[in-house]
Amino acid sequence: MSTSELSAAWNALSSRLVPLSALGVAAPRSDMGVHFEESEMNEALFILRRNGMHPILEEWFTEVLQTDLQKNIALEFWNCISQHENQVTEQQCSQLLLDAFCLLQRRLEPYLNSLELLQRWTEAGWLLGCGSRTLWEKACTMFKAILFFTTNKPFQEMIQQFYNRSFQIYMLQRRKAVLGEDSMSESEMDSDAKEKGSECRGCDLSKRQCWCAVAVDHFQQVNDILRRLNLLERVSSEAVTTILHKMIEERMKRKCKENYVRSFLGDFQEFIEKVVGWLSKVYLKEGESATSLEASSSLKQWKCHVQCFFYRIYAGMRIEELFNIIRDFPESKPAIEDLKYCLERTNLRQQLLASLKSALETRLLHPGVNTSDIITLYISAIKALRELDPSMVLLELACEPIRKYLRTRDDTVRQIVAGLTGDAEVSSDLANELSKADPVTLENGQESDDDILDPEDWIPDPIEADPGKCGSKRRSSDIVSLLVSIYGSKDLFINEYRSLLADRLLHQFHYIAEREIRNVELLKLRFGEAQMHFCEVMLKDMADSRRIDSNIRDEEAKLSEEEKPTFVLSAMILSSEFWPSLKEEKLELPDEVKQVMDAYTKKYEKLKAMRTLNWKPHLGLVRLDVELSDRTVNLSVSPVHAAIILQFQNKSTWTLEELSETLKVPEGSLRRKMALWLQQGVLREDSPGTFSVIEEQQQDNVEKVVLIDSDEEEESAMASQADQKEEGLQLFWTYIQAMLTNLESLPLERIHNMLKMFVMTGPVVPEIDQQELQVFLQKKVLEQQLVYSGGVYRIPKNSR
Repeated sequence: MSTSELSAAWNALSSRLVPLSALGVAAPRSDMGVHFEESEMNEALFILRRNGMHPILEEWFTEVLQTDLQKNIALEFWNCISQHENQVTEQQCSQLLLDAFCLLQRRLEPYLNSLELLQRWTEAGWLLGCGSRTLWEKACTMFKAILFFTTNKPFQEMIQQFYNRSFQIYMLQRRKAVLGEDSMSESEMDSDAKEKGSECRGCDLSKRQCWCAVAVDHFQQVNDILRRLNLLERVSSEAVTTILHKMIEERMKRKCKENYVRSFLGDFQEFIEKVVGWLSKVYLKEGESATSLEASSSLKQWKCHVQCFFYRIYAGMRIEELFNIIRDFPESKPAIEDLKYCLERTNLRQQLLASLKSALETRLLHPGVNTSDIITLYISAIKALRELDPSMVLLELACEPIRKYLRTRDDTVRQIVAGLTGDAEVSSDLANELSKADPVTLENGQESDDDILDPEDWIPDPIEADPGKCGSKRRSSDIVSLLVSIYGSKDLFINEYRSLLADRLLHQFHYIAEREIRNVELLKLRFGEAQMHFCEVMLKDMADSRRIDSNIRDEEAKLSEEEKPTFVLSAMILSSEFWPSLKEEKLELPDEVKQVMDAYTKKYEKLKAMRTLNWKPHLGLVRLDVELSDRTVNLSVSPVHAAIILQFQNKSTWTLEELSETLKVPEGSLRRKMALWLQQGVLREDSPGTFSVIEEQQQDNVEKVVLIDSDEEEESAMASQADQKEEGLQLFWTYIQAMLTNLESLPLERIHNMLKMFVMTGPVVPEIDQQELQVFLQKKVLEQQLVYSGGVYRIPKNSR
């Protein structure tokens, strides 16, 4: 074959596979109308094949395409985009974007046609091909790498604005098509106002200037061009992702935030279907069927991406609100169910644990929160996290700080026990839990999964679970068992319940204990009969006391009037070995009371041979009618109060010292007890430490009455605070003397600050303000125990 024939064949192929401008040849005007038939091109290719030159054809085509892209096409495209600065309106920017991509398509269309021809030749076996990657794939990679390896900010903003506008128009049209269906457009909140006005909600312009139809046409043309050039994903994916993420976050914040009473998963599934409808407009050709839409791998990937993003964002929002969700449980159960669904599809368990622990430590576990409130929230956490994670691993890990903190509170056990019996500020959940028909028995031993579960029913614990703990035991734990396990031993709770039961029984002053009997029976199901034996004996003592007291009453009724006791005495007879230790206080009762108690003891010894009574005179209740000249005061008081007022029957005026010696009660305690009678206007303090009876109520005595808090126990009456403050001031005086001895002189403010720092640090020592301290120090100055000069206090030299 001649060289001229080979050259003619190469020229024929090269001039028709690439534009003449890419070869540096000026194309004549008539060139656009001259075409070779494909048969002629095939003949030229056969000539090259016979001469062994066909392998270089694809390599040559790729090199020409790359050179033309770098030197000409890319520059022309980006020069067109750079005119964005001269565009004012969004519509002009949209038109510019369309013009730029139309230019790109015109310049690349000859190459695309040639690529199709080369692909046919390769499939026919006339060309060798490019290995594992087709020539088309190499060309598309070249388009992306050269044209859009980096994109400037104006171009990104134009693409973002372009797709955002099409999304808004699509959602508006979708909303109009389905009347009454909620739209997810960001203009939803003010849609009613816009609809009534003259503004189009699709393009945000007046209806006369509306360019929605133009925007939709631009949207379709640009997508067709990018799809033809295989650049659609590269150009649009970032903008589409940003739009969808923004819409999801805004919608979620508007509809779901702080709303825990309903589920939102169904609503967002509908929303995702709407989003997929718009994505089909972006990534599928116009007119493709629903079957092809579902089969499209690109759409499936986008739908999966949107769902995953929604699950991640929704779960993250609920994790941040989990403390409030737990607090509001069970009203917030829909939010817990949504979060559970999302956690199963995301990897956010560690984030949940870290966030919840931080919220608990910040908002709950500090001295400003009552123990009862901490226990109440812990109970809610048990319920909510059990619903969220049936394996209970999240509960075990997230609530461990609560358990550790409750162990540092002195009143934790008492609050839990009181809650179990329905007497505490803790919610009624504990009492309800105790009443369950099939309670969890509290055993000390650890069970294994092999002992409980059928192998086919075995479920592995999450990866965060402690491998040293039994999964089945964790899952079967209920509220009571989890609270008791805070201390690791049930003995502490049983002893606390004994003390609480004893205190309640001793303050009832009657023999009816049905409620306590019910509680003991329920606790026996939890702790076992052996552990509750002492409590059963205490309740039996109440029943025996009632029967014995009734027998003694019947016996006294048979006596003559002269033989009957001067007053009615009832006793609670306790088995000392089974009751907790009782508080011991000395009290010398009046002789007439002792006589009645001795008579009661003899009657008891008659009923119970070989047994006797050891009275606790400071415990009990006395019902008194105090008859004065102009009134009668009816009160139920403690034996100490009764003993005090009985002494005034024989003598109308007593000093504190005389009463203390007669009743064998310390003066400090006795003064606090006197507050009740001072409050009732029965006694008055004539001079410090001297008390007398007020036979007739006088108006000027009303203001001198010492008030006590009726909600407090009698032993902690408010009337004694004055005495406590006086004693506290004497304690302060010791420290003040030491300060002034070491530092010679101090101003009032410095003395007060030092006392506040070093002395007023506990509940026993009363606090005083600076004014009270000044009065006290001034009193010491008058007593010549201090000297005040130049604004400072010092100790007199002769006193050192």
